[in-house]
Order: sequence, then C-alpha cells, then structure tokens
Amino acid sequence: MALMTGEQYVESMRKLDLKVYMFGEQIENVVDNPILRPSLNSVKMTYDLAQKPEYQELMTVESPYTHERINRFTHIHQSTEDLMNKVKMQRLLGQKTAACFQRGVGMDAFNAVFSTTFDIDKKYGTNYHENFMKFLKFVQEQDLTVDGAMTDPKGDRGLAPHQQEDPDLFLHIVERREDGIVVRGAKAHQTGFINSHQVIVMPTIAMGEDDRDYAVSFACPTDEKGIFMIVGRQSCDTRKLEGSAMDTGNPEFGGTEALVVFDDVFIPNDRIFLNGEFEYAGVLVERFAGYHRQSYGGCKVGVGDVLIGAAAVAADYNGCPKASHIKDKIIEMQHLNETLYACGIACSALGTKTESGNFLIDLLLANVCKQNVTRFPYEIVRLAEDIAGGLMVTAPSEKDLEDPKIGQYVDKYLRGVNTVSTRNRLKILRLIENLCLGTAAVGYRTESMHGAGSPQAQRIMIARQGNLRMKKALAKSIAQIEE
Repeated sequence: MALMTGEQYVESMRKLDLKVYMFGEQIENVVDNPILRPSLNSVKMTYDLAQKPEYQELMTVESPYTHERINRFTHIHQSTEDLMNKVKMQRLLGQKTAACFQRGVGMDAFNAVFSTTFDIDKKYGTNYHENFMKFLKFVQEQDLTVDGAMTDPKGDRGLAPHQQEDPDLFLHIVERREDGIVVRGAKAHQTGFINSHQVIVMPTIAMGEDDRDYAVSFACPTDEKGIFMIVGRQSCDTRKLEGSAMDTGNPEFGGTEALVVFDDVFIPNDRIFLNGEFEYAGVLVERFAGYHRQSYGGCKVGVGDVLIGAAAVAADYNGCPKASHIKDKIIEMQHLNETLYACGIACSALGTKTESGNFLIDLLLANVCKQNVTRFPYEIVRLAEDIAGGLMVTAPSEKDLEDPKIGQYVDKYLRGVNTVSTRNRLKILRLIENLCLGTAAVGYRTESMHGAGSPQAQRIMIARQGNLRMKKALAKSIAQIEE
C-alpha cells in the first residue's frame, strides 16, 4: 500500500470500534466530536505533509525492510542523519500545528523495542525480535499510526509492582495460555491513543524477579476487546463546544490525553515482545526514555516557534515592537528555544549503532535535552505572557465582540494599533492564552515537565552517565595530585 493521504487516515479511523468515554458518557462518533477532532487533525498533518514534495525527504524515508517509501514515524533509525531528521521533522510539525501531533511516542517505542528484543533473543533464544519485525512490516505496509503506552498509574510510589495492595495498578499478565497471554491494568496520560490504529505497550520501570508478570511488552489494535479510554480534562476544553473559533485560540489543532484501561485483553503469541524477562524491563524503559527525551528537542521547539511568533505579533498589535525591553525578551525566548533544539540535534549527531543495527542517541545529552525542556518552556511562557499583557486573560468572548449592542464597545476600547482590527488583536492573544494556559498548555507546559519522565528521572540518568570519576581524574592530573 502507498502512503495514506490525510483524508484516508481520517476515514481509516472511522472504521475502528473505539470505546471512548468523556464527561461520563460514551462517545459514539469519536472522529467528529468537537472536543476530540482537533487532536485528530494534528495527527492528520503527519500524513498531509508526507504527501508534499517539499517535505518528502524529511517526512518519508525508504524502509530497509519493505523497500518502499514509508512515513518516517514508522522508521527504524539507520544513521545519525536519521536521528537528526527525526528532530527536524518534529520541529516542523510543531510549527504547523502548535500542538502535540502524537506520533513521536510510537516511533520511539519502535526503536526501543527493536534493539531490546534483539538483545533478549540473543540471551534467551526467544523469538521476540521476529515478532516485532512482523508487526513493524505490517505497520509500514499499511501506513498505520501506532501509539506507545508506558506510564502506569503506579499506586504507592514507595512499593514495587508486586507489592501493591491492588495488583492492577501496574499492567500485568493475569493468565498465560498456549496461544498467548491475558493482561490487565491501565496506562495513564496516553497522548494519541484515541487517534491510533495500534499500540505498543511497555513496562514503566525497572523490575525485579518478583515482578515477572509485570515485565511485559506487546502490540495490539486500539479497539481490541477489553480496551476502553477515559478522556482527561484540559483547561478551557469546553470552549470547543461553543462554536467560537477565536476563543479556542487554535481552532484547528490540539491534543488529547486519556486513561486507557486494559480489562483482561488477550494478546496472541506473535504480538508479544517481552514476557517475564524482568531484567530487560529497565533496558527497554531507558532506551525508550532516551529516544523520547530527544524528541522534545524537536516538538517543543516547533511549538515554541509559534509562541515566540505570537508574542512578537502581540507586540506589533500593542504598538510597542521597537521597545528595547520587548526586543530583549523576544531575543531571550529565541535563545532558550534554540538551545533546546541544539540539545536535540547534539544527542542525535553523537548517536551510535546498536548491535541490532539501529541507531541510539547519546543518552547523556538526550537527558540533558529533556532536563532543559523541564525549565525553558516555562520561561518562554512567562515572557510571552509579559509581552502579551493582561488582556490575554480578561478579554470578552467572541460573542460579545459580535453582539449588536455591546460589540461596538468591545471593538472601540480593546483596539490597540488603529490599523489592526480588534478581532485580530484578540485572536493572537487567545492563541497565546491557548499555549500558555489553555488546552495546548497540557502539551507545551506540563508535559515539558513530566513527559518522558519527570525531572528527577533525567537527573538520575545524568548522574549515572556523567562519568564523574573521569572528571575527578582529569582535575587531579592537571593539579599534579598523586594518591
């Protein structure tokens, strides 16, 4: 099959029998729901851009396994150039959507599972890598969107999975059959699950021998029997029900998060990638986290580009673009944003080939990248809010602007530069609000903190990989210290 168009992707999602709940009700038409559709549009963009000649080299690549042109989101990295192109692609999509386009987690899962299954098979003589390759070729040939699911609810953070009072707080195997396994549990904060055809499930932490049943990885359809989703709330989410494009800030694109429940889901043998080999749970987590921390040096930067642009437009509309403090703030926003991008490119450029054949980023620099992502977007947001002014959060609604009686007053008193319409001024302020405080803040602010592991997770990895012993030896050598 050739690469799907964006419209073909949308129609393929209509064919799925997804079980989705929101506001206490089951959603019958997921694709056209006004709250959910913007997130689907963001994924659709990954298909639309792949069809455009000017983006072909970035968005697509020839598969070494099917020997056909495929979407880069289904690719196994074959070089450091692939790793860098991944970051560049993610920045582009952030620029085009100003939202989370949701396919990065699946791509990162592909590459983590690829090398980990190879290593497990080498040690134990299992056939997990063969299983994965069969699944990968299926995905590439059908041009499917695949989500990655790692984060468990976790319950009591001080207890291992097998020690939890409720055993289901970490997804686990409840039955082993001759033809497969049955799993139960949930995955939290699932970005894009609702817009995906398939999912790769992975463990969430390193595990010990007593956690064997929790050391499980597999793939299955998102509408598999026993799977259902509970959509999470987002700030200002119901504005999308009001019919006001202006008040949403970003009328076309967005993201969704869901709690996904696996209620005794059967997984056939040929879709299993890890089944009790507990010592490889941590390996898989570390590799996935590394790839995903690299991703944030692209996707957050692309959204940052939009926010910086919006802040600059707001300064224009407010009539103060030449003020020295405004120019200085915009420069600082650009500096912080490009620093994030530099980290994403750096960890890619220093990537190395694994024994399995794919390329892994420099893990130390990937963790440095994500550690910066936990901080810099917050400062960029602060500066954007500073430049925009308080009207960003106190402006009347679009209906007030359009009202026959009071609209004239809104237009009169909320105009900035006289050559710019009040409507356009309010549009740009609502976009800034959306990115700083609204629905997009889920993906740009809070996800920057907690996505791909909370800040302490990166600090632990930096401590492990920073080679402090070598640095001490360098200092002693320069100081001519002999011990």
